[in-house]
Amino acid sequence: MKAVIDTNVLLVANGQHEGVSPACVSECVRRLLDMQKSGVVVIDDGYRILREYQKNINPNKGKGVGYSFLKWLVQRSRNSDWIEMVGLTEVEMHCFNEFPDPTLEQEFDAPDRVFAAVANAHPEKPVIWQAADSKWLGWWRALSAKGVRVDFLCPEEACNFYRRKYPEKPLPELPAET
Repeated sequence: MKAVIDTNVLLVANGQHEGVSPACVSECVRRLLDMQKSGVVVIDDGYRILREYQKNINPNKGKGVGYSFLKWLVQRSRNSDWIEMVGLTEVEMHCFNEFPDPTLEQEFDAPDRVFAAVANAHPEKPVIWQAADSKWLGWWRALSAKGVRVDFLCPEEACNFYRRKYPEKPLPELPAET
């Protein structure tokens, strides 16, 4: 298994994301633990993803699985058995030549762009793990058209947050399970 992991997966696993179910927390915990046992995490060689994790994971609440995963990742950041790095060309702050769809890039939250750029830059285009960020429901189809897949670990929560955030919009469909 190989994946690019959005920050909210770690936050949910830590219990730091309001409004998610215990099942969502359990799924994020399970995925992170499985990754530690037999997976490969894909990040950028400029450590932007690691810095994003560190900015959002509260080190004073270091007992959660997301925190433990971050610590595990930092300790192995130079070990190619666990971590694969890709180079990114940042043409301006949070804008990358490797972003899969330049027309979509400006719709993305600036910190989220790195996840799509890393997945696209990797020769195998690993899946992006997404927990409960509803905005990805509006982006996954365009990313998929460029070969970048999104795996919603908590599809029910993503849909619920989307309905609350965009009550006037119809709910986008989820990607088919692979």
